[in-house]
Amino acid sequence: MKRIIGLMSGTSLDGIDAALIETDGERVNRFGPGETQSYSASDRDVLQDAVDRALAWGFDGAVPDFGAAERVLTLRHGLAVQRVLDAAGLANTDIDLIGFHGQTVLHRAPQAGCNGQTLQIGDGAALARATGIAVVHDFRSADMAAGGQGAPLATLYHDALARQSGLERPLAVLNLGGVANVTWLASDADPIAFDTGPANGLIDAWCQRMIGQPYDDGGKLAARGAVDQAALERLLTHAFFQQAPPKSLDRWDFTLDPVRSLSAADGAATLTAFTARTVADAINALGRPARLLVGGGGRHNPVLMAAICDAAGVMPEAVEAAGWRGDLLEAEAFAWLAARVAENLPTSLPSTTGAREPVCGGRIARPN
Repeated sequence: MKRIIGLMSGTSLDGIDAALIETDGERVNRFGPGETQSYSASDRDVLQDAVDRALAWGFDGAVPDFGAAERVLTLRHGLAVQRVLDAAGLANTDIDLIGFHGQTVLHRAPQAGCNGQTLQIGDGAALARATGIAVVHDFRSADMAAGGQGAPLATLYHDALARQSGLERPLAVLNLGGVANVTWLASDADPIAFDTGPANGLIDAWCQRMIGQPYDDGGKLAARGAVDQAALERLLTHAFFQQAPPKSLDRWDFTLDPVRSLSAADGAATLTAFTARTVADAINALGRPARLLVGGGGRHNPVLMAAICDAAGVMPEAVEAAGWRGDLLEAEAFAWLAARVAENLPTSLPSTTGAREPVCGGRIARPN
């Protein structure tokens, strides 16, 4: 068993989740403390600038300079590691590995037989030097080189937790981050996973534009509005929804154009309905789960959760109902994946990302 700190910074650019677990990459022997550290406004500005640079670049030509963003990421992730060490009463020498996801700034899914491309910025070697702990990073590149989507990657951790928790199957685990993705766990088949469409990303962008707030707190704005059916149908015409899974998205693959003429409340209601409808369509195509467990920030939005219930015909439950730590779930996943990289175990399967064969994806940077 190894003591590993997992780190996750999502596309919402809101902050870093850090969690300590003790694992061999098969089971979790112990769950240690976890911390969530918000980015400052200046941090977010630097990271958003990196996203903007990446979108303008589009994998074409010279790679932009992400040095400022990588320095912010190294500093803040190093502080997050120290906070977990302090909470656990441990020294860096007590930790075997760090699982460092980095910050996704651009993702392009495979198309027409061509491999996709993805970029998670973050200097694993610099973080290893800053913390004095070996860092597993670059989890997605190997999967994409094998023809996979490079996402979602938490699927096998969901499977391990479900086995360890003795949960009834078929089980659906939904993550509502910037993008929504679902894990489908049957009793007699490999796990299935794919992105279902936007989750909070479009809603957050709408709220920032219309009311100067980074998200729809408790779904209150959407609750005051009405769904515009014409705008909803336009959103649903996106080509992504005609693709068969496995499939993946960049948060920026969708725009706010279909709701641009709506009021703040009606736009929020329509985008919330859009997330719920596309989640429901994905789950219904897989079957009827015994339970639908929901992680990610979207589980805190009761209006969105109710809309998913209505659209999918199954009651969504926050993952805490199964005894899981919702705010730390993805950070734990990357700690668990780091253990698997160290043991040369698969981190993705053909059924979860579409890779040609099971892939062990990740590189290890040593402190010296």
